[in-house]
Amino acid sequence: MLRFLAENRRWLATGLLLAFGSSFGQTWFISLFAGEIRAEYGLSDGDWGLIYTVATLSSAALLLGRGGWADTVPLSRLAPMIAGAFAGAALLMALGQSLWTLGIAVFLLRFCGQGMFSHIKMTAMARWFVATRGRAMALTNLGYPLGEVLLPLPAVLLLAALGWRASWGVVAAVLLLVVLPLLVWLLAQDRAPQGSVEATGAPGLGGRHWTRPEVLRHWLFWALVPLLLTPGFIGTVIFFHQVHVSEVKGWTLTAMAPGYLAYATATVSTAFAAGWACDRFGPQRLLPVMVLPMALGIWLIGPAETPLGWIVALGIIGVTQGMSGTTWGTLLPSLYGTNHLGSVRAMATALMVLSTAIGPGITGVLIDRGVSFPEQGSAMALWCAALSLTMVPVLRRLARET
Repeated sequence: MLRFLAENRRWLATGLLLAFGSSFGQTWFISLFAGEIRAEYGLSDGDWGLIYTVATLSSAALLLGRGGWADTVPLSRLAPMIAGAFAGAALLMALGQSLWTLGIAVFLLRFCGQGMFSHIKMTAMARWFVATRGRAMALTNLGYPLGEVLLPLPAVLLLAALGWRASWGVVAAVLLLVVLPLLVWLLAQDRAPQGSVEATGAPGLGGRHWTRPEVLRHWLFWALVPLLLTPGFIGTVIFFHQVHVSEVKGWTLTAMAPGYLAYATATVSTAFAAGWACDRFGPQRLLPVMVLPMALGIWLIGPAETPLGWIVALGIIGVTQGMSGTTWGTLLPSLYGTNHLGSVRAMATALMVLSTAIGPGITGVLIDRGVSFPEQGSAMALWCAALSLTMVPVLRRLARET
């Protein structure tokens, strides 16, 4: 591992930075300012959820159309370009005065952060690594929990000291003055894939590189879509409605804060285990068990009577998130090859973003109609359990075909 880190430090650092930088466009970060945003604009939970849903759906649509840039634009140009747009989105968040500018700012934050930063990171790791792809995915995926552990406290302190608008101004400065220059420096050297593969890239099923239309015509992609959507949907709404949960349960956000650490710790440890399993046995083996921990975690929020229950629930949910990030990062290139991976992954990433878009809208409307989020958890748990069962025949059919 030490040799692997030393030989690939520049490329792993690039992936780590992209994952960490995506934090500013992730739901858990934006939701830290939800109370102040709702108060300033006079929004209910449902109103804010609707704006968030529309903005995120729009970002998913744009990602579907522009994700192919990762196949045609050198990453040394694409990543800094997106970082500049990301900084502009944060600045618009700080300066905008209307609901329209709020919606546009959220749209750009979601497109650049959760969308393109994550998309570029996953695509780059899949292309740059072959035999050690699972290990590279697990290591660079550390950027996500690192953001979840390191950024909430500074964000809350900035919010208290400067207000929510000035805090977003600081975010814009960090993206423009720190993240963008680092990406330019890290990507100044290009890299060819390493592993047992020729310069033409690593093929997928059938020994060929699949295009997006070919993927869409194949049964497997559509069989995997529900599993692709679920972790993002549930993971998003948990953090999006954390303020609501605190109000329903009578807990303070301070008492709930250790949940971030439990979530991040479980995500990191599981990601490394999943990376080893993907390299050793193949990522498809994890499909039937991926969302079972999430089923237990989301169910536990309902009967929880103390913040400890929330912390335990987030830790268990983090197990699924750790498996999910590493598994999808290694599964798609192994199934469909790497030559058209940007276009194929853009489709998958857009679906993931879609799941994070519809979650806040649906659950927010239910909350407005009197169904609290903890009460909604039981239905989500049943869905996860049923989904795990459906993956068993999918895995068997895939094994027959390969």
